Amino acid sequence: MSAIPSDGGLDHRFPARTVSVRPVRVAASRERAHRQPRVFMPQGYEPGYAYPLLVWLPGSRRFDLGKAMNRLSTRNYLAVEPVIGPEDRPAAIEDAVWEAIDAAAERANVHPDRVFLIGRGDGGTAAFRVGCRHADRFAGMVSLGGAFPHAEALFARLSAVRRLPVLLCCRRDAEADMVATTSMTLRLFHAAGAQLSMRIYQEPHDLAPAILRDVNRWLMDAVCGGVSVATPVCPA
Repeated sequence: MSAIPSDGGLDHRFPARTVSVRPVRVAASRERAHRQPRVFMPQGYEPGYAYPLLVWLPGSRRFDLGKAMNRLSTRNYLAVEPVIGPEDRPAAIEDAVWEAIDAAAERANVHPDRVFLIGRGDGGTAAFRVGCRHADRFAGMVSLGGAFPHAEALFARLSAVRRLPVLLCCRRDAEADMVATTSMTLRLFHAAGAQLSMRIYQEPHDLAPAILRDVNRWLMDAVCGGVSVATPVCPA
């Protein structure tokens, strides 16, 4: 159940229709040329079961994939951390996401319709960006303290965005730019008829156990088709 570098030379189990999600490639950054995505294998992994995949975008902050998954769930998901350089532009970050999905699929059995984006801080903003631009490629996205990039036209494919479940987790002592845009984000999603759930926490950081437990519940609701993922705004 630890995070391990993905290896080459493994059998490809990702269905062909999901491999096709990769758009046109852009030039790889120096980091991606020398590193591989890190893949988290769930405890008690069963090769015959197609697992949901969590694609983590940690942003510029220090991040430990294994530690985050130990807090979220050690059994329910595969997870992968793309290789993203500090100077990578949005197009390069998108390409790193597709590469990470491929890397996870080479190692394990990924469910083609259960690929989720999770971003922290500016990684949450990147998750909004990638998820809205390719809403039909993902089962949902989560932003942990990452602001929605309002200056970008991310609702161009509105019908697809409306079908994409989104969870926004905020802390009461979050950065000023996050607080300032939260109400604007809620109004935008509401006006567009999109699915946005929001929760507000008093936790000290975005990867606190209480927050990730809620994320796990929200993800499992989305995976199992249980309670609607579009829930009212409420404090935790």
